[in-house]
Amino acid sequence: MAFIELDRKRLKHNYHFLDHLMKTHGKSWSVVTKLFCGNKIYLKELLDLGIKEVCDSRISNLKTIKAMNPDVQTVYIKPPAKRSIKNIVKYADVSFNTELETIKLLSKEAQLQEKVHKVIIMIEMGDLREGVLGEHLIDFYRSVFELPNIEVSGIGTNLNCLNGVLPSEDKLIQLSLYEQLIEATFNKKIPWVSGGTSVILPMLNYQQVPEGVNHFRIGDTLFFGNDIINEVPFKGMQEGVLKLYSEIIEITEKPKIPNGQIAENPSGETFEIDEKDYGKLSFRAIIDIGLLDISTDFLIPVDSKISFIGASSDMIVVDLGETDLDYKVGDLISFDLKYMGALALLSSNYIEKVVV
Repeated sequence: MAFIELDRKRLKHNYHFLDHLMKTHGKSWSVVTKLFCGNKIYLKELLDLGIKEVCDSRISNLKTIKAMNPDVQTVYIKPPAKRSIKNIVKYADVSFNTELETIKLLSKEAQLQEKVHKVIIMIEMGDLREGVLGEHLIDFYRSVFELPNIEVSGIGTNLNCLNGVLPSEDKLIQLSLYEQLIEATFNKKIPWVSGGTSVILPMLNYQQVPEGVNHFRIGDTLFFGNDIINEVPFKGMQEGVLKLYSEIIEITEKPKIPNGQIAENPSGETFEIDEKDYGKLSFRAIIDIGLLDISTDFLIPVDSKISFIGASSDMIVVDLGETDLDYKVGDLISFDLKYMGALALLSSNYIEKVVV
């Protein structure tokens, strides 16, 4: 059975590295836990690090976290659906919002639950996902400030999440100026200016984050130790917090070219014949994981000699190439993971979750 493994020491190292980095620059941050898909084993590893605030996009995950540690502040990081309002107020201390009508419903529900619900209003800064347009900002805030049981705790933005628009010093300055405008107009204090996600981190080292931007939501770099902008390891952090292991269930030497009439496979792919491969053989291994669990686009073999031949719903076929390792049936092949691949595996009930 394939399994995903979390390395406790690497996770701890990366967490303390980021915490020190943030404190050095006078910033606060939240851990984005959506990658763990509510898995209690992995969430416990995070909470045991002393985390005070978590962000997630699934109410069920926040419910699990609240049950494990009621003192952790929970943040729902996408605009709430109307059908979820009751549970948003119940399990999320804070939510990201862009629609006035939704915040009105949160206000009514917060009154029923005798709570004050905090909101962060997300601003459109060019990536064209969620966010209030700048020209509507004053009127939007004016209406929100009038609502009972609602506390505006921040202003925020998301970049690089839909259209790949990168953060810049100018954009973060603009976000900070929006916060100053709101505070001056309404004589209200806005505690958080939440500048974004892991994609922002390299800018800290380059002194490109304005002082007014004081909060970040970090998941990707914590778990993968990567500099997203430059696509290299983040200096001082460790990769390999998460790793996939899959067992070889068949291994043999086979022809490189299929034999028979070729049509589309169930994935809609048609095998393309390279005439140079006629008569050639390759050592192939089948591993016990497939497209139902993860796309090969998100897998990186630790043994660099291994390459992917193809995949079906429950099996992946790899070419062992000129590897120096003497693989046999029952051996494990290990893979590093890209973010979306880890997310798929952790949401699968068919993949065992292990801590080392």
